[in-house]
Amino acid sequence: MLDHWPGRNQTHGVNAADASIVFIVKSLLYPVATVLTLLVCLLSWRESLSGTYFLMAVLAFFGAADLLDVAHIHDDIRTGYHGLRMFFDLLFRWLFIIAFIWLLLRLAGLSEQLKATVLVSWVFVTPIVLWSGQLGARQFLIRRAGAGRITSRQALIIGMTDIGLRLAAKLREDPLLRTEVIGFFEDRDKSRLPPHEGARILGKCSQVPEFILTHEVNVVYITLPMTRDRRVLQLLDALRDSTVSIYFVPDVFVFNLIQARFDLLKGIPLVAVRESPFYGLFGLGKRLSDVFLASLFIALLSPLLVVIAVAIRLNSSGPIIFRQKRYGLDGKEIIVYKFRTMSVMEDGRTQYVQVTRNDARVTPFGAFLRRTSLDELPQFFNVLEGSMSVVGPRPHAIAVNEQYRRIIPSYMVRHKVRPGITGWAQVNGYRGGDDVESMQKRIEFDLEYLRHWSLQLDLLIMMKTAALVFLDRKAY
Repeated sequence: MLDHWPGRNQTHGVNAADASIVFIVKSLLYPVATVLTLLVCLLSWRESLSGTYFLMAVLAFFGAADLLDVAHIHDDIRTGYHGLRMFFDLLFRWLFIIAFIWLLLRLAGLSEQLKATVLVSWVFVTPIVLWSGQLGARQFLIRRAGAGRITSRQALIIGMTDIGLRLAAKLREDPLLRTEVIGFFEDRDKSRLPPHEGARILGKCSQVPEFILTHEVNVVYITLPMTRDRRVLQLLDALRDSTVSIYFVPDVFVFNLIQARFDLLKGIPLVAVRESPFYGLFGLGKRLSDVFLASLFIALLSPLLVVIAVAIRLNSSGPIIFRQKRYGLDGKEIIVYKFRTMSVMEDGRTQYVQVTRNDARVTPFGAFLRRTSLDELPQFFNVLEGSMSVVGPRPHAIAVNEQYRRIIPSYMVRHKVRPGITGWAQVNGYRGGDDVESMQKRIEFDLEYLRHWSLQLDLLIMMKTAALVFLDRKAY
């Protein structure tokens, strides 16, 4: 009987062809669109695809294939913030490619052969073409799937776990995944199962091989714990002569995931459960944007910095700059600069008394600086020296850190990145407050920032910060 199993999955050949179409679209969309856009720009400016332009097209093709990665046709780019985030991610990677090509041609002495109008139009038009092409490819494949030209795969999920139900929901949501979940196999009693609606339990785990024998099944997802569980071993042994694809779906969501990803270390699979979002190209982009913005703000605001410094000196005795020890990247101590707004100079190393409304320690001019957040301006020098970032979790006094790290779970995870002048928690209304509830909410927003960081999120936070400078009633 087992000898007939391979013949039960005749849809594999069709699915393989469909998968190839999706793979080709995802893999070639960006590099081909990049070269075609260059060709259109050349034709528009009456230039030919030869010489230096041909070399530039080749570099762009391979650069787009590598740095832009595959097209995200499984994501709907029309959905608000998510779509905007994807556009800015494309834009950032594209500008990096352009900078690399320009530097290479410059070093080779070929950049003088390029027409500025061609290059500028190509740089600005290409991200829009890539963005539109991604949307067009998605709609094309959706229509193809709706017309029945993309064959659906039949899938089983072993284990009606939380992650199994989430997987089933995701597979049903997107037609491009081309997967129909037939049902679940589960050994537990229904009273022990998580809440579910419309999910079919087809039998016990031991009945999976028999079910596959009599039904068209292409994929099996195992959402049971990835251990040497007897059921898992027996199931894998029973399915070894089947042609079904088998996937383990580990429930890593039980952890407090920060930038989770999968990797290989010399062939050993790794799951990153908690990691900084600023690695590789993203880390470089974050640092370059910090240096650029800090330099720009310091240059533009230098007259204001001088006026504030003179006003502090005339308003009260004491130093102009207040230095406070706080925790920075990886929990290491840093010195944060602020304009002095108080009559005391507590550095927060061993104890810290939170500033309250109408606090007697705050000077009259200091109250104005705190209310408008102008006291934070010297921290742009922290950004230039590398101890802070323009956007990130706000640093707390060391005494505050030591108090709350013992109370709030994952408190110190916020130190996986450089602290920021402004942050996601601050623009969402959690700037002040020294109680546990306020601090918990602040940490929740900080961790959310780490999970979903992007340069466009940084831009959004800076725009919201500018709007709050004169409107934040919690500033005192």
